[in-house]
Amino acid sequence: MSSRPRPTRSTPTWARSSPIVRPCPSRRQSTVRVIGTAGHVDHGKSTLVTALTGINPDRLKEEQEREMTIDLGFAWLTLPSGEAISIVDVPGHEDFIKNMLAGVGGIDAALLVVAADEGVMPQTREHVHILDLLQVKSGVVALTKVDLAQDAEWLDLVAEEVREFLSATVLAGAPIIPVSARSGEGLDRLLDALRQALEQAPPRPDRGRARLPIDRVFTMTGFGTIVTGTLSDGILRIGQDVEILPSGLRSRIRGLQTHKQKVDTAAPGSRVAVNLVGVDVSQLSRGQVVAEPGVYQPTTQFDARLRLLDDALQPLAHNAHVDLFVGASQTPARIRLLDVEQLEPGQMAWAQVEASAPVVVVTQDRFILRQPSPSATLGGGFVVDAHPERRHRRFRSEVIARLQTLAHGSPEDILVQTLERLGPTAPAALVAQSGLPAEQAERALASLQAQGQVFPLLAERPSGAVLTRGQWSGLAVRLQELLQVYHAQHPLRPGMPR
Repeated sequence: MSSRPRPTRSTPTWARSSPIVRPCPSRRQSTVRVIGTAGHVDHGKSTLVTALTGINPDRLKEEQEREMTIDLGFAWLTLPSGEAISIVDVPGHEDFIKNMLAGVGGIDAALLVVAADEGVMPQTREHVHILDLLQVKSGVVALTKVDLAQDAEWLDLVAEEVREFLSATVLAGAPIIPVSARSGEGLDRLLDALRQALEQAPPRPDRGRARLPIDRVFTMTGFGTIVTGTLSDGILRIGQDVEILPSGLRSRIRGLQTHKQKVDTAAPGSRVAVNLVGVDVSQLSRGQVVAEPGVYQPTTQFDARLRLLDDALQPLAHNAHVDLFVGASQTPARIRLLDVEQLEPGQMAWAQVEASAPVVVVTQDRFILRQPSPSATLGGGFVVDAHPERRHRRFRSEVIARLQTLAHGSPEDILVQTLERLGPTAPAALVAQSGLPAEQAERALASLQAQGQVFPLLAERPSGAVLTRGQWSGLAVRLQELLQVYHAQHPLRPGMPR
């Protein structure tokens, strides 16, 4: 057992013992994975991150004075395999759940921290519920403070409590590793378990179009405006023009950093700091999105599949007012239930979410709903249609059938439904509006064209707007009707002018 001294929040980084794995990325990766902590307040999340990385994620003076995480913290390390990973450390106190939600939306795996001397506590449960709703399907449990546990039998009891609690969640079967940040016990096993969890994590869907939800904004002397976040889609490059959504501000990337290393490009999944030109820090805030210009359209209304937590205290009523958390944003919203009178605990429903301000969402984005007062997590779901044509009437079978296709259909089905909504559309715009990963959408479009289900509006312009067979038939009928009316009005003319 190592004799490593216990890292404390008040100890500066340079004075601590060396991390178990040095926090310096050693090679370029096409995609960077992110681990997010979760767990009750004072169960040792930040202390464990410091023991693993040598980086104190509690950056605020108030956090260090109170020895309690208030806002998001960040660290990184390189696994023995050579893979560089990012770590997002979240606050555990119930008063700061909104800050926790701003950080966990982009993680690939969870590091659930449970103190061996306390076991499962209220925020343990709420954090796991949130991970469940976000479908973070891979993770590891760190049973911390084992040096404070009564004996081995007590540790077994706590581990069994955790195992039973997780059995009905996405983290069922997650390995439980007893550790001590004081002595270093179990840290090597924990790192190996994290490596395996990342290997088992489902691949991140990359839509190929840059999108960075902002979780932190600040300014640095000599550099200007800096924003940070987890790059959920696409690639960012120095010199690239970007827009800030939903405001529409335009900017350019002056510099990029990942893990405090300057880089020319940032890969999908990266924790990245972006130095922006032409925008003032006062114009930016957490929840906005740095995006490729002209690709993402903010919306105040989207269709969704919604689930209410099993332990919700009461059903969710139609037109209920909630707080919507998506990406790094928090927005008041109203929930219109489309297929049930009210949503019962543990049940699912189709819904239309009406946000009080524009949000940036795409198909399959996951979100969380919380009760504003008293604050409590209610449930969550995923986006089915980011830009519905209209406010739906309730209990309409055709509406539900379309939502089922968008939620569970093949890429080809989704493209056809999207094209039916948009009308004749250029292929690039159709791919972008579908919400599918770019390569998947392009393959599906090629398949539809080969099958004759989608074809160009003008044969002489095959790269121009495309439409479905049904739309083509509709246009043909409409054209015949127009010609009949024209000839009835002008029977002596040889034809309709172009």
